[in-house]
Amino acid sequence: MLRPLKALFFSLLGSLRDLFPIIIVIGFFQLVVLQQPIPDLVSLLTGILFVLLGLTFFMFGLEMGLFPIGESMAHAFAQKGSVVWLLIFAFALGFGTTIAEPALIAVAAESAQIAAEGGVIDKTEAAMKSYATGLRLTVAVSVGLAILVGVLRILKGWPIHYLIIGGYIGVMIMTTMAPKSIIGIAYDSGGVTTSTITVPLVAALGVGLASSIKGRNPMVDGFGLIAFASLTPMIFVMAYGMVIN
Repeated sequence: MLRPLKALFFSLLGSLRDLFPIIIVIGFFQLVVLQQPIPDLVSLLTGILFVLLGLTFFMFGLEMGLFPIGESMAHAFAQKGSVVWLLIFAFALGFGTTIAEPALIAVAAESAQIAAEGGVIDKTEAAMKSYATGLRLTVAVSVGLAILVGVLRILKGWPIHYLIIGGYIGVMIMTTMAPKSIIGIAYDSGGVTTSTITVPLVAALGVGLASSIKGRNPMVDGFGLIAFASLTPMIFVMAYGMVIN
């Protein structure tokens, strides 16, 4: 009982250490540079407290649950020796974590609203919902395929830099072909996919899988899945923009 509480306390201290520079920067510019009092100090302090507690429990939950389950499932699939099921799991993991990513949900909703105001789609609730859903599904499928390719790279021992270089060449080619209204959204989609839910599970999967395969180095082969997850959405979202336009 005492060990989890001790770990939670140290996680709280770590979150406080991480938030402290942000608090200092905001306070300095508000009081020294802008020379204005902090508005609604009680609400601000309450919000900071909630952020601190939320970050603490989130990081503690990752270390206690998500990282171990990701690594253990990777070990189990490697021991089972079923490549097909491993690839299916990799795709499903990438798709499932991305479709539930809060950052992607927010960006998709904002993109739909801006697209409606800009005349790209009809300014109706149904059209905006369809646009946002299509964007989320496109990104989720692209991340699922990215994790699948990343897992296949670990299994085959392919050099990661060739795949990354080829991917960014694809991004540059698609940029010249896609509508200008979708390019910025596509580039942002590559960033929002690699956020709170996707990163810990995908990273744990890569490290666990590389640790389970003889001849693979977890430091060399275990990482890199996140790079694929942030690369493929740019290509797929630009293709999505070309289709809807």
